This record gives sequence, structure tokens and C-alpha cells, in this order.
Amino acid sequence: MEFIRIEPGSFDMGSPADEPYREDQEVLHRVTLTRSFYLGRFEVTQREWEAVMGENPSQFQDCGPDCPVENVNYLDVEAFVAALEELSGERFRLPTEAEWEYACRAGGGSVFGIGERISSAVSNFDGSDPFPGAESGPYRARPTPVGSFPGNAWGLHDMNGNVWEWCQDDHCPYPEVPVVDPLARCGAELRVIRGGSWYYGPDSARCGLRYTHRPVDDGPSLGFRLVWGAHDRSR
Repeated sequence: MEFIRIEPGSFDMGSPADEPYREDQEVLHRVTLTRSFYLGRFEVTQREWEAVMGENPSQFQDCGPDCPVENVNYLDVEAFVAALEELSGERFRLPTEAEWEYACRAGGGSVFGIGERISSAVSNFDGSDPFPGAESGPYRARPTPVGSFPGNAWGLHDMNGNVWEWCQDDHCPYPEVPVVDPLARCGAELRVIRGGSWYYGPDSARCGLRYTHRPVDDGPSLGFRLVWGAHDRSR
């Protein structure tokens, strides 16, 4: 696994009122992250999962070992993290929702972190119904090997599309005031997933889009990336 150091900083989390496809829950609020963290350059692959767990749950195994592992639920990911820590002696975890969006935006404020528009020619989502102002593109109907498309300004790949990525947080309403190092815990049944996937359209690949699943839900568009060892947060 490759990890990129993400420096601390502040950003506007959520989406402005005039952003296409913006949802009411995407309340703009200022977030400060006070500590650096190391985020996976890529989504965790089928090869990496099988090396730790001895099996491959993915529905798209024919995609190959460098494709993202998918068909994993939140509890599966927790089990993978525990096994990886036992094997490596290192600490790992899922990113918080705030860390994920901060990394997606990569120091900017654009809709997709790599610009105000996006085409599936440069990211794996359903491009048959294009984002406003963007060109239509292919619908591949499956994941693609991680790193098949250019990364963002911080060198992170597939932050827009390929597979949804589990985050630590409960799905809680956003605050309307500035917050520091947030990790949402409100007893909600649902967990946050981010980034969109090969199956969904460009609206789902926006950096500010929040989507959810129950911790027991899996499917062929659900995957994850990890944070390594910079600081500990409750899983």
C-alpha cells in the first residue's frame, strides 16, 4: 500500500447553494484539521485484501488483482483492519468524513477537487448523463484497476468514482458552526460513504456529496481506502 502525507489545514466542508445537484444536507461549514494524516494513494485492492484475509469477496474478480476490492461492508472493513494491524504491527483506520472531503478537495474548492466539471473519460463513473457543462463519456459498467486515471493535486487517485469509500462517521446532520477535527457520532443507523462509483452518475462523484449505507450492507460498488498510523481515532 502507498500512503500520502496530508498536511493539516482548514477548508469549507459541504457545498454552496448554487452547486448543481447539491442536497440540503451539504451545509457549508468551516472545518479545521489540526493533525497530519497518511491517506492511501489508491483504494484497497483485491490483491491487498486477499493477502491479508486469504479470500476475495469481490463480485468483479475477473477485473484483476489491481482492481479495488468491493462487496465489503463496514464490519468487513473493520475485520480487515484488525487483521492487517496484527500482521504488520502498524495502526490503520478508515478516514473520517472530514478527512476524506479535505483530501478530495486537495487544497481547492472546486466541485470535484480536480475542476468544476468532470467527464468519465478521466474518471470511472456513468458518464452517459453528463454533469452540466461537461461532455458525455463512457459507462464502463464495472470497476477499473486503481490508478487508471490521473490523480488530484495531492496525488490521490479515484477520489471521484470507481467504488464508494466507507468513512468512519455516523450519518449525522452537519453543524452550522466551525468545528475542529470532527468525527460524527450520533447513534445513527447509517454510516457515511463517499466518492461515487462506476455505477452512479457524475453528481455522486462531487467532493461534497454524502451518501450512506448500513454497516451490514455490501455490494459491487462498495470499497474503501485507509489511513495509516499518523494518529489514532476511534474506529
